[in-house]
Amino acid sequence: MKKTTIRSTGMFVPPNVVTNHDLEKIMDTSDEWIRQRTGITQRYWINEECGASDLGAEAAKMALADAGWKPEDVDFIIFATLSPDIMFPGSGCLMAAKLGLDKTPVLDIRQQCTGFLYGLATADAYIKSGLASRVLLVGGEVHSSGLDKSTRGRDVTVIFGDGAAAVCLEGIETDKKVGLLASALHADGNHADSLMTELPASRLLQRLPSGVATDDPRYYPVMDGPAIFKKAVRMLPKVTNEALKKADISLDEIDLVVPHQANKRINQAFGQFMKLDESKIFHNIEKYGNTTAASIPLALHEAIAQERVGRPGDTVLFVALGAGLTWGASIFRFF
Repeated sequence: MKKTTIRSTGMFVPPNVVTNHDLEKIMDTSDEWIRQRTGITQRYWINEECGASDLGAEAAKMALADAGWKPEDVDFIIFATLSPDIMFPGSGCLMAAKLGLDKTPVLDIRQQCTGFLYGLATADAYIKSGLASRVLLVGGEVHSSGLDKSTRGRDVTVIFGDGAAAVCLEGIETDKKVGLLASALHADGNHADSLMTELPASRLLQRLPSGVATDDPRYYPVMDGPAIFKKAVRMLPKVTNEALKKADISLDEIDLVVPHQANKRINQAFGQFMKLDESKIFHNIEKYGNTTAASIPLALHEAIAQERVGRPGDTVLFVALGAGLTWGASIFRFF
C-alpha cells in the first residue's frame, strides 16, 4: 500500500528581527504585555521588497537539497499562503519559476493557519491516487507589509511574523503503519468575520472603494481574540480525538504535538485539556510569532533539528485552527 512520507524539511525567514522592544517605539504596547498574552518575544519582518514566493523558494531549496532532489524531480507543488505576492497569478507559480521550473503543476491554497494540514491531506490524496509520487509542500507568508503598525492595530500586529517552510513528501510502498496515518479537516464560514481582512474586495463594485482612506481599518487584519481563543480551546481537542480515532491509535502513542503557533496560551490550554505533559508540545512562537501557513512546517523543521522527533516510529500530531474558520488535525509516523 502506498504511504505518504516526509523526506525532508526546510525553512527561511528574512534577516530583519523585530523585538517587542522595537514595537514599543512605534505603538502603545510593552514587552511584558505581549509576552503575557501571546508568549512572543520577537518576529521576523521583511525590510525590502520581498514576496511569499521569494521566502518559499529559499525554504524549498533547503528541503530539496536535504532530500537529494533536483527541482525537476518534483511531480507536484502545493503552495499555501494568505499573503500572495500579487493578486494573481498565485505565488506557487511564481515560486516554481524561481526554482527554474517551467511545466511542473502547481496548486495554491488559501486555508490560512491550517494551510499545512489541508496541503498535507491534498498531497496524500495525489500520492495515493497515483497522480504524483513526489510533492513539494510549501507555506510562505509576508504579513508585515499588510499590518496596521499603529496603536490601533497593535492587538493583531504584535502577533504576526514573516517566514516560509517546506516539506518534501514522497510515496512509498509498504504495509507498515507509517506516513500520514489520518487527517481530520473542518471549516465554518459562519465565523469568517472573527478573523479577516475585508479590503480590497472583489464582491464590491470597486475593489478599492473610492473615497476610502488608504489607512482605513478594513485594509488591515481584524481579529476577535476572545472568540478565536474559545473556539480553538473547544474545537482542537475534538478534532484531535477525531484524528486519533481515524488513525486507530491512542494519545499515549503521540511522541510530540506540533501545533500551529498562533498563541502560546492557546497551545498550553489545549495541552492542559488533553492532559499532556508540557514537554510533549513543541513551541517556537517566541522566536517567530504567527507565520500562518508556514507555522507548522517551520516548527516541524526545528523539532527535527533539535532531535525532538524524526526517528523511525516517532509519531507526531499536527493541529491548528485559523481564519475561515478552518481547523484540523493530522497524525504522521516517521518511516
